[in-house]
Amino acid sequence: MTDDAARDAVIGPYRRSGEMSGRCLCGDVRIEIDGDYIAAIGACHCIMCQRWTGMVFGSFVADVNAVTVTGPVKSHASSSFSERGFCETCGSAIWLKPTDPDDPEIELFPGSFKEAADFALISEIYTDLAPTYACLAGEHRRKTRAEVQEAHPFVEGDN
Repeated sequence: MTDDAARDAVIGPYRRSGEMSGRCLCGDVRIEIDGDYIAAIGACHCIMCQRWTGMVFGSFVADVNAVTVTGPVKSHASSSFSERGFCETCGSAIWLKPTDPDDPEIELFPGSFKEAADFALISEIYTDLAPTYACLAGEHRRKTRAEVQEAHPFVEGDN
């Protein structure tokens, strides 16, 4: 089974289409989804994500064309292939998205959306880098740093 087929098998039951509204901590940034998204969470324990969030990065994926973000957002190119967006006022994380304009997905933060509190955790990566205090329970896919980097190049700053 290819990586794409394996991914589709896992996320298939969580595919949704509809509207959701979210916001940053201070409310200056609003995030609207009107279209396709995956109602499930992926977690990452890489060092970059730990530095950005202070613990574990958790996100869900939406069709980039279904997402509208308004308000004072700044972004930081955190790697050669992605950028991280945050509220300029309060610093809340808003997105992680590819810099490739043809990539159809954007990663958003479940804490910004009230409805996302019910989303299931379906994957966890860089599990061998997870701090003791950030172990996630339950049945879901897990990959170590070596397993992730086997399919993706090393990201500078992740050490």
